[in-house]
Amino acid sequence: MRRRHDNPPVHPDAWQLQSLLLTYPDEPFTAALPAIREAAAALPAPVGAPLTRFADHCARTAPTDLAADYVATFDHRRRCCLYLTYYAHGDTRKRGLALLRLKRTYAAAGLRLTDEELPDHLAVVLEFAATGDPATGHRLLTGHRAGIELCRLALHDARSPWAGVLDSVRATLPPLSGDEHTAVARLAAEGPPDEQVGLDPYAPPEYLPTAPGAAR
Repeated sequence: MRRRHDNPPVHPDAWQLQSLLLTYPDEPFTAALPAIREAAAALPAPVGAPLTRFADHCARTAPTDLAADYVATFDHRRRCCLYLTYYAHGDTRKRGLALLRLKRTYAAAGLRLTDEELPDHLAVVLEFAATGDPATGHRLLTGHRAGIELCRLALHDARSPWAGVLDSVRATLPPLSGDEHTAVARLAAEGPPDEQVGLDPYAPPEYLPTAPGAAR
């Protein structure tokens, strides 16, 4: 019997588009929207349709407004963090080690980052999965599944248009397992390591996932 992650399906075309749509919406971002929309339309509906809707939103939104919304969403909302190791390690020394391991993984596949890029940014991980080593990229994404899911839930809670991009990412990954449901619920309630007890949860109770077989 195969384990769930043996020979997993990979989605490099989708991951490339998701990576582009999670970057800061500058002039090159705006210029690429027509091509992104065309490519998204060719993907399976669960993966491509959310990207098409988001590209449409970007096309009808003033660039300055879109950029301000990006900053307000991802730079000023702790619950919408795109830096995946933060969910697992908070601002601890373990996070530094996790970042180093990611850099070494990328370097082994021939991908070297600029000084401005942190290796755990979701857009960077998706770019690596798309163009570096798709199988390893898939493993990295599933390894940070709880953080990705918490970010997705928080974006939906904030009614953010970027929630659709995370919906698309989720559609390229296996369904959450029971252990992953538990990890998402714990992270939503407690936050990353070293957070103070009593902070608001990452997502409201109605958004917390229920493990299969658990009472609702």
